[in-house]
Amino acid sequence: MDDSEARSAGPIEQASDLSEIAAHSAVSNLLDVAAQLAGFAEDLEALSSRPIEPTPTLAEPDDQPESGFSGII
Repeated sequence: MDDSEARSAGPIEQASDLSEIAAHSAVSNLLDVAAQLAGFAEDLEALSSRPIEPTPTLAEPDDQPESGFSGII
């Protein structure tokens, strides 16, 4: 291989290395997302096993004053 062939092969090898780095990065990111989704699934499973309880209110609807009553006598 002469110098011109070596120079032309350099960028191709670098591009190949960059492609491999990008592929490894993508795989790593996908594994991170998969781990997060697995954690979310565990959280949802735990939440689904708990009963839903009504939220307490400050006043029951029957305790509300009449709409025409201003409260001032």
